[in-house]
Amino acid sequence: MDATTPDAVPPPGCPAHAAIPLYGPDFAADPHAYYNYARTYGPTAPVELAPGVDATLVTDYTAALNLLQDNSTFRKDARRWRAFNEGLIPPDSPVVPLLAYRPNAMFSDGAEHLRLRQAITDTMGRIDTGRLARSTEQISDYLISQFGSRGSADLMADYAKQLPLFVFNELFGCPADIGDRILFGISGMFDGINAERAAEVLFGAVGELVALKRSRPGDDVTSWLMQHETRLTDEEMVYQLSLLLGAGAEPLRNLIGNTLHRILTHDKYASQGGLIDEAMEDTLWENPPVPNLAPHYPATNVEFAGQKFEAGDLIMVSFAAANASPSLAAARQSGSNRAHLAWSAGPHSCPSKDPARQITLSAIENLLNRIPDIAAAVPENSLTWRPGPFTRGLAALPARFTPLPAPGRVPAADQARPDHRAEPSGTARKTAGGWSRFLKWLTS
Repeated sequence: MDATTPDAVPPPGCPAHAAIPLYGPDFAADPHAYYNYARTYGPTAPVELAPGVDATLVTDYTAALNLLQDNSTFRKDARRWRAFNEGLIPPDSPVVPLLAYRPNAMFSDGAEHLRLRQAITDTMGRIDTGRLARSTEQISDYLISQFGSRGSADLMADYAKQLPLFVFNELFGCPADIGDRILFGISGMFDGINAERAAEVLFGAVGELVALKRSRPGDDVTSWLMQHETRLTDEEMVYQLSLLLGAGAEPLRNLIGNTLHRILTHDKYASQGGLIDEAMEDTLWENPPVPNLAPHYPATNVEFAGQKFEAGDLIMVSFAAANASPSLAAARQSGSNRAHLAWSAGPHSCPSKDPARQITLSAIENLLNRIPDIAAAVPENSLTWRPGPFTRGLAALPARFTPLPAPGRVPAADQARPDHRAEPSGTARKTAGGWSRFLKWLTS
């Protein structure tokens, strides 16, 4: 959904002169209507992230950039969250697991942040781009083999949702049963569905991965991070890995899906030969996979963007709204296509944006090369977006195409869609998971 002209009339489901709700089906259907209305408050606006959870949302690009780059006035440590400390936040709120303090780089400041950030940056810098490209293409081929002969697919469930998990299984040296539970945990935390349980499953699964790599290190991100000179403890390992996986799998799923949605619903890209890179950048500008996040807390009482804030107030950045600031229109037209804030900015900007770009481009390029006549199977206005303030992704993206020849490498018993549902108990799966089926396909 592209940005529209600001309008002083509250959008459907948004009461006038009250905190703007960033949840529910109306917000999911047209978030930019809410952002446009939020701009009538000025550079910041009062919002409600979930029932009973109030925050201030920065919607102006310049104000957002100032906040993200000012780590002396604004801190990331969520233990400063005043409303939470005063018992004003419902403990079972679906947004708490994503906002509550964790001992990781996202929620740290100063020297501790530099230490953790350096370990992450150095580790991610060891990823071989050639290996990543080959792995992404192989996984893409496998997923296409699962639905290609049908002539139809849900590009979210059959492709965009699964590909990041498989890629991260490879990068992080993650066994299938642990990977299934990691995806369950990440999805639940972002969607706010049984979020507390989802967080337990995520951290438990990552803890198993850390224990596995302590005893059997490999040539993978988990082992490299464990071997870094910072000598992270097991607890620190769990929380840094959970951050990397959460900041990778779920947003990457949405970036792939949202870019595919853009390509399939905008004639511009087909008429110009399928400009995948341009489609991805336009998506990051106008439909970013993480539209609102970057929680910050003033260290002291402060005036910011014309408003007064108390120490510990929750201030969030709307990357989606900031990218659509009217003042940026000229910059985009002049060719500054990467000045968006989809990767955040400042000391806490995404450390994995380069691998994320490469995975997205490789995944989409391989899909379009293998299935050049792929097209949307339903009208765009019938698509449903998943609700929630933090994530922007489709519930489904039905597509149709000329059926491919039936795969010859995948045994018939294995051609069912890989099942990524976590076991309710969080225990290891006793049946072969999707990752095991991929390895069998690869070596057959």
